[in-house]
Formats: sequence, C-alpha cells, structure tokens
Amino acid sequence: MGERYGETDTRILQRDCAAVSVPWGQPQTLEEGSYALVTQRLGGSITVMSGGNLYRIDERNADALGLAPQLPPPPPPAADGALDAAGIERAAWEQLGTCYDPEIPIDIVNLGLVYACTAEALADGRFRLAVNMTLTAPGCGMGTLIADEARDKLLTIPGVAEATVSLVWDPPWSREMMSEAARLEMGML
Repeated sequence: MGERYGETDTRILQRDCAAVSVPWGQPQTLEEGSYALVTQRLGGSITVMSGGNLYRIDERNADALGLAPQLPPPPPPAADGALDAAGIERAAWEQLGTCYDPEIPIDIVNLGLVYACTAEALADGRFRLAVNMTLTAPGCGMGTLIADEARDKLLTIPGVAEATVSLVWDPPWSREMMSEAARLEMGML
C-alpha cells in the first residue's frame, strides 16, 4: 500500500474535506471544487498540494478526491497464537513502519525517528507498548499528529491494551539515523 504521484495527478475535490496543514498541523477544511495535486499516498494518508500549501488527508476521505479508499487490513494475530513481549514488539515495529512523514515518502522507522519500542506484559495477559520517537525538526507542527497516528496503529495489534508514544529530543535527530534504504531513496548515498 503506497503510491507516489507525479505532477499530473491533479484532482478536483468532490466535497468539502477535512485536512491538516503541513507542517503546521492545523485542522483545515478543503472546499469542494478546489484543485488538489496528490503528492503521496502512503500509510493511510494522502498528501496533497492545494492553493500553494501542503495538506494531509486521512485515507478514509479519499472519496473526496475521487479515489477509492485503500484502508490497510488490521495486523494479524501472532502466528502461533501465543503472545509474548518479543512478538508484540516485532508487530509494533511493523506497524510503526506504516507511519509516514507527510512530506517525505519514507516511514518513521526508516527515517530513524523511532528510538525505542518496548512491550510490557500486563496482569491480564495483554501488553503495554512504550515508544520513544523524535521528529526531523523540533518545531514541526505534525509531531503530535504523527505520534497519535503511531499510537492508534499500535492499539490495533491483537493483545495490545495500552500504547504510549512519547516525543523525545535527545539525542537530536540527524540524517545519519536514516536507514541505508532511506538514504538511497533520498539520493543521499
């Protein structure tokens, strides 16, 4: 599930549509009849350029752009049916890999934004996940939105009862934290 678009995929909004301005993270409504250039469609969200500004639209609103929604399937349960911390952590890293920066077509794991992900068993047999992540820039208004998206996706993992995603600034993010694949994608190798 991931599509990047070229400069020719301009759409006309077929209805008013909730969006979030990038990089400020402010809720906006894009009006019916507005032009929107789709720049990326990854991880359950669509980034568009409209009126000279970037906006992020939830995949559930793809119909406003005349697109069929592409909602990801829920994560599968553990292969053997048993839940352990290591399996929950593996599933969590996979889910975090479906969260994308709205301006860069690379997931937050490969960008090197996720510093830690740990699972703790709860008394009822379910798990609590704790994630520490950062942003490419401390002033990014999208931080809370990306952290909330990560938390929501973590809560879809079977056996996860709680998830906390904390934004941390130490150590500061740098391009060296990106995976080799991400650096290759960005033309940095």
